[in-house]
Amino acid sequence: MYPTEIVKPMKEELTDNGFSELLTPDAVDAQLKESGTTLVMINSVCGCSAGSARPSVVMAVNNTEKKPTHLTTAFAGYDIAAVQRLREHLAPYPPSSPAIALFKDGKLVHFIERHQIEGTPPQIIAHNLIGAFNEYCD
Repeated sequence: MYPTEIVKPMKEELTDNGFSELLTPDAVDAQLKESGTTLVMINSVCGCSAGSARPSVVMAVNNTEKKPTHLTTAFAGYDIAAVQRLREHLAPYPPSSPAIALFKDGKLVHFIERHQIEGTPPQIIAHNLIGAFNEYCD
């Protein structure tokens, strides 16, 4: 598990922008039973990818009319049990962090894997997410 002093500012980049944390498997299950759309950012310490992913989700949410009902995050390598449960809901995709998932009524409808984030400017990732929001969010 990563030290809290390293993880805390990376978590706050999302929680300070309205994302709630999924800290346990039960919290993951409860969230995915909620109606509407749930955006899940699987956060990571990976500098290049996570450094693009976090600003991307914030940019997407702040620059669209259609937004997910719920904004959530869990941290790979820190919120270990919660991320493990999330990954069960992400099948058939292999474990990936950072990663960005959009669920509608508990069903995965859009997923961005690490290899799609790595080396991609935040604006491009945000544009991808806004397209998903326009398709799946009310």
